[in-house]
Amino acid sequence: MKSGETPVQGTVRKNPVSLKLGFGSEDFGYAADLGLPVSGSGFSADPNIKVESLWSGEKLSRSALIAERNGPSARIRDESGAWRQIMAQLSPFDSMMTQCSDPKGALEIFLVREAMRDWRFYDHLRTDRDAAARQRQVGVYTPVLSGDGADIAAAVQTINEIGSAMELRETIEDAFPGAALEVHREGNHFEVLMRQHGLLRPLAASELSDGTLRFILLSAALLSPRPPKLMVLNEPETSLHVDLLPALARLIARAARRSQIIVVSHAAGLVEALGAQSGCNRIVLRKELGETLSDAEPPPWAWPTR
Repeated sequence: MKSGETPVQGTVRKNPVSLKLGFGSEDFGYAADLGLPVSGSGFSADPNIKVESLWSGEKLSRSALIAERNGPSARIRDESGAWRQIMAQLSPFDSMMTQCSDPKGALEIFLVREAMRDWRFYDHLRTDRDAAARQRQVGVYTPVLSGDGADIAAAVQTINEIGSAMELRETIEDAFPGAALEVHREGNHFEVLMRQHGLLRPLAASELSDGTLRFILLSAALLSPRPPKLMVLNEPETSLHVDLLPALARLIARAARRSQIIVVSHAAGLVEALGAQSGCNRIVLRKELGETLSDAEPPPWAWPTR
């Protein structure tokens, strides 16, 4: 099948449909196993949470297990190490991380839930003609840029007032020598402007190229005055001129001093520029019979069983 000599053919399924998701850190690990409902519901394709596990350390083991959910029942270890049931009728579409979180009775669940809520994902920063980032918006303090970049002007102003305005100026100068950002305020509405060397007036966001606007959006996201523990950038090189990739790599490396940054990229120039930064780890992915694989050494890991 791999060589193409034989058509790709499936086999008879032996195991139940299962989608497993999880993460591990130095402090805690969490995993969930999702499957299809048994029967009798109109939501026959809506995944049910079959199993959830929360443990201390990087790898799941019976001794490290802190809390678990199996079907509708969820339990947690108390201070003495004994198991205590915290919910008996948990809906299959609800997670114990949201329904059982309690800073007093289930502190570990609460801490991990808050940590996951702090993660940020940027994969659809709009720069098209009708993008909200090109329009004037009501300005409020914005320490975290929205997922679509609509509040870019307020985010830039927030960085200037309570964040690192110097870092933002240096980042823009690094990518666009002689350029500078401004925020125009008219009443309660904000609009981002960019001054460029040789032009007699600043350009409004509606006049900027897709690549220039995207770099400004990435700058506001990565220089957030409220850095997250984890930030994921999916193909940040989209629309960027190849000459901007080294500056983007330096920006990401600067942000990585405060947050863990995961970059998914197909741009060889960006990957090479990131590789030149200290502390950067590269994981190469490949496709084999439709499956995404990596030759990197996998971390220590064990999935919970149903």
